[in-house]
Parts: sequence; C-alpha cells; structure tokens
Amino acid sequence: MTEFATRAVHAGQDPDATTGAVIPPIHVTSTYVQDGVGNMRNGYEYSRGGNPTRDALQTLLADLDGGVAAYSFASGLAAEDALLRAYLEPGSRVVMGNDVYGGTHRLVNRLHVPWGVELVVVDMSDVDRVRAALEGAPAKTVLWVETPTNPLMKIADITLLSEVGHEAGALVVVDNTFASPYLQRPLSLGADAVSYSTTKYLGGHSDVVGGAVVLRDQEFAEQVGFLQFGAGAIGSPFDAFLTTRGIKTLPVRMERHSSNAQAVAEALVSAPGVERVYYPGLADHPGHEVAAKQMSGFGGMLSVALTGGPEAAKRFVESTEVFTLAESLGGVESLIGYPSEMTHASVKGTELAVPENVVRLSVGIEDRGDLVADVLQALSR
Repeated sequence: MTEFATRAVHAGQDPDATTGAVIPPIHVTSTYVQDGVGNMRNGYEYSRGGNPTRDALQTLLADLDGGVAAYSFASGLAAEDALLRAYLEPGSRVVMGNDVYGGTHRLVNRLHVPWGVELVVVDMSDVDRVRAALEGAPAKTVLWVETPTNPLMKIADITLLSEVGHEAGALVVVDNTFASPYLQRPLSLGADAVSYSTTKYLGGHSDVVGGAVVLRDQEFAEQVGFLQFGAGAIGSPFDAFLTTRGIKTLPVRMERHSSNAQAVAEALVSAPGVERVYYPGLADHPGHEVAAKQMSGFGGMLSVALTGGPEAAKRFVESTEVFTLAESLGGVESLIGYPSEMTHASVKGTELAVPENVVRLSVGIEDRGDLVADVLQALSR
C-alpha cells in the first residue's frame, strides 16, 4: 500500500484473527492473563502499558506520517507535555512561535518554565529572528513550529526551519494539527517530531478528545514511549477506536474542508465590514507560496478581522446559524469562535495576544452555498 487514502483505511487494521471481523474489536480490558509468571501473550500485561486498540491507532498514525513510532495520549496537551518532558531538562530552551495555540504557550510558560526551562517567543516566518533566538542555545533546545498557526494562519517554512534548527542542535517539532498528515507531512520535510490534537481533524467528528506524537528517531521514540507508560496519560480504547474510525475518512473530509474554506474566504474578502481575511489559500496571503510548496491543500481553518472592532466581532460570532459558536475545530460541523476570550484567553496581555477584532472559523463539510450565505448574513447584522 503506497497511497495515503488506502493506508488511512487499512494500516494497522487487520481483520480480527479469531472471528474474521473486518473492524478490529475494541479491547476494553484493564489487564491480561499470563500463561505463567512473566509469560505474557503478545507482550500485553496491563492496558496502561499496551492495548491492542491503542496500538492499532499508533500503527496507523506512524504509517501516515512516515515515522518510526507514534504514541497516542488522552489529549493534545498531554501529548505535547510528554514530548517535551522526554527531551527537556532544567536549563533547556524552547523557541516557540508568537502565534500558537494558547494552551501550548501556557503549558511551557506555566509548567516548564518554573522547572528551569527558558521560553523564547519569536515570529517563525522571520528566519533571521529564529536564528537569533537559537544563538548560544543549550544542548537541549526545542524549536516548536506550528504551521498554519492558530489563529492568525501564519505559515512557517518547515524545511528551512528544520535546517536552521538542526544547525543549532535543536530538536524540531511541528504541531501539524491544522493541516493533518493528509495535507502536510513534516517528517518528510526535515522535522524530528510531529504533534497533534487528534481531537481535531484526525478524529474529525467532535466526539473524542485525544493527542498524539509521531517520531522520526527510534531512540527518542523509546523515551517518549516510556513517558506514555510511566506517566500514564493514555486515552481509552474507545477513544482510540473513535479516532481510528475518523482517520479512515480523513482524505475525503480534508478535501471538502479545504474547498469549503476557500469559498468562504473568497466571499469574505470583498464583504463589507471585513478588514482582513487570514487564509493561506488566498494569493495575497504572505505565506501562500510556502504553503503551496509544503501542503497539498490549504485546510479548513481561517480567521477574519472586522473593521467594527471587538463588539462587531462578538456580534458576528453570535449571529451565525449554520456555524456553531463553540471552542475546538476540525469536526464535520462548522464552528466559529472569538479567540481573544475563548481559545486564547490564557495569552491575553502577552505578545501572543490575539487582536480583539479577530474571529476564527472552522469550516465544516456542509453545503458550500449555505456556509457562504451564513457568514454573509451574520456580517449584515
């Protein structure tokens, strides 16, 4: 199997050996029988350390991203934390973009910085600033790249930043949540690790919370795997099953998300009351050419700044009828949010603060005409 859509359906999904069931069963067990002390069947001892349903998801994720191993967790932040703790130590440095998910910044700033880790925030689209942030970097340094970014849709050149990071001896991590492995595969572009909130496009149906990391190096993968086991922030077998089921339709969904988002973005560009549309699929987006080079599509996320300021933005998000006002993203249904007071409230007052006139849209797979009509009628209010 070589093509992505085929692997998304079949990788790690062998029919059940006992019954022939096409869909592997959900192994809802906490422990496993031993045929004598220490004589475990297929290495399964206790479900924190290993579970066939979780293993199937991890096999699938590693295959789709081209990694040596993948590990799934109870949330995207749990995945990020395990990845960071497997590598960092007191005196380490994290160089992070100035437009990332607020929870990622909070994780490092509130939990890792007090442990002795230095946090440097920089615009990842400015390579010279990234180089400067990496100067004199300690041995354990992480270059944390998010592209497209949340919520201003900035684009970072993964290949170029991987080269810059490796020159400085840094571990290069890419949060690929917005793109998914269908649209962008960071490991093939030079990154060392990929991070996901599988809650979003991978799960795709707003019915499960989870996270994952995919690694390129076997030794580092084993360190992350030990933290998954030792700290135990695993998702349930049912969570793994739901995520796997979602991934089977990822290629079809991402194509529809992308085409719908392009239509909504183009409609908003010329709409009255709109100051700016942030979407890499627009030709005048500053990162359009880089996105076109490293992505096979521009995704389902976009943001819009309104000329009427924060009051207009709040009224807009409260006036849609098809788009639902809610946090999160990446589901089949369209969602709309006000980042300054919702997803990014934790970074208000910092250099990562989101402009108060910005609204974020997660464009779903509904009818394109209905989505365009909905945002335009909401703007008219």
